[in-house]
Amino acid sequence: MQNNVLILDFGSQYTQLIARRVRELNIYCEIHPYNNLPENVSDFKAVILSGSPFSVRSEDAPHPDLSEIRGKKPLLAVCYGAQYLAHFSGGEVTPSNTREYGRANLSFVQEGEVFFENISKGSQVWMSHSDTIKKLPTGGVRLASTGDVENAAYKIENEDTYAIQFHPEVYHSTDGKQLLDNFLIKIAGVQPDWTPDSFVDTTVAELKEKIGDDKVVLGLSGGVDSTVAAVLLHKAIGENLHCIFVNNGLLRKNEFSDVLKQYEGMGLNVKGVDASARFLDALAGESDPEGKRKIIGKIFIEVFDDESHKIDDAKWLGQGTIYPDVIESISVNGPSATIKSHHNVGGLPDFMKLKVVEPLRMLFKDEVRRVGASMGIDPELLGRHPFPGPGLAIRILGDITEDKVAILQEVDAIFINGLKEDGLYDKVWQAGAILLPVQSVGVMGDERTYENCVALRAVESTDGMTADWVNLPYEFLQKTSNAIINRVKGVNRVVYDISSKPPATIEWE
Repeated sequence: MQNNVLILDFGSQYTQLIARRVRELNIYCEIHPYNNLPENVSDFKAVILSGSPFSVRSEDAPHPDLSEIRGKKPLLAVCYGAQYLAHFSGGEVTPSNTREYGRANLSFVQEGEVFFENISKGSQVWMSHSDTIKKLPTGGVRLASTGDVENAAYKIENEDTYAIQFHPEVYHSTDGKQLLDNFLIKIAGVQPDWTPDSFVDTTVAELKEKIGDDKVVLGLSGGVDSTVAAVLLHKAIGENLHCIFVNNGLLRKNEFSDVLKQYEGMGLNVKGVDASARFLDALAGESDPEGKRKIIGKIFIEVFDDESHKIDDAKWLGQGTIYPDVIESISVNGPSATIKSHHNVGGLPDFMKLKVVEPLRMLFKDEVRRVGASMGIDPELLGRHPFPGPGLAIRILGDITEDKVAILQEVDAIFINGLKEDGLYDKVWQAGAILLPVQSVGVMGDERTYENCVALRAVESTDGMTADWVNLPYEFLQKTSNAIINRVKGVNRVVYDISSKPPATIEWE
């Protein structure tokens, strides 16, 4: 029996958060759609049912097959899961008379229950549902209540089955991590032995067995994901890994040379390819965001394919795909899974005939960084902000020209270097500048100007799925704005983007 946890996804916006909280306990878990269970459920030691935007009372309510799970494995049902167990097992679920959304406090906690060990009455929890459990299922025993929700938590007698109508995975549930610890470690007996070091050891062994003496080609971007993937592969196959770093002409200022220098000391077999003119020529006159992405993806494939053909007998393509890419590509509305094209290769054409290896496909971004740290990768490289695959092309609104790229590179360099100099860079998850298709009147000296406007963007996030704009100090913004306008010819106005995701996105295109 492996120390794995299975999370069945019913479409909740919080499902990934459940996985993240479980991983924080050093317990390995996987998310699968409720209607596409893994072939061998016996590989998992415990199961968690997620919430859902559906109501158990609706005709199209998700119906999981729990025949191999309930009563046979420790089971934790969250929100929709709790209502599902009640509704279809002798209980009753009705529309709630009061709005059960947001913060609440436990007004009753059953004493002596391991499930609520170290969690006391008054503990804050987060509610998010429009239905409520009016009557517990057969064998149900109430374990906790809030002021508005009588059956906030319950268990099923003679089973290791527990259910809650609140979300322990969100930070607003102050003892949520403790609750998951109680269920997974104390009740289910799962061992918290999944660490960055154990991941490296296991993954390197699996890669050696999978790849053997074959050659792997990997497209490096200079970012965290592709770098950590490269180091893992290098540990497994050494010089049989061939890394290619393509300059598409849309990188940050001096990034091509700087990143190649960083890789020099890492022992990686890296070739730098400057194809900037090829990309910029192909992008000439294209202003549609999706059009720009397709062009960049197509040219990257062509350049990458040209270079990979120079490597005799390459059999595999290495990619830095991470878990959110995998999760978001699987639909809970049907058994079919469509994997989206990854931004670094734009999707693989048939003619490349390379098998894909993705050593990070089960990790979240913060886990990738921890794995990288355990392998001794430079903290500066691991701390790099995410950078979009299409580069500055989607930060230049409208068509792309060499002059526009040069302007934005200078603006971006001033902004990013300023964040580093003022000790703000590591407090920001991602930052960048956007060149707007807007010109405005300005005055420089005694002369009237009519020049470009740039927007600065800085957000804080954990994995990019949601993000809040960062309240940078006014003094920093003032200094940065002055530096940009005084030093970058062609810019006479700077604005700061204070939109959060959602409803906005991090990038403008």
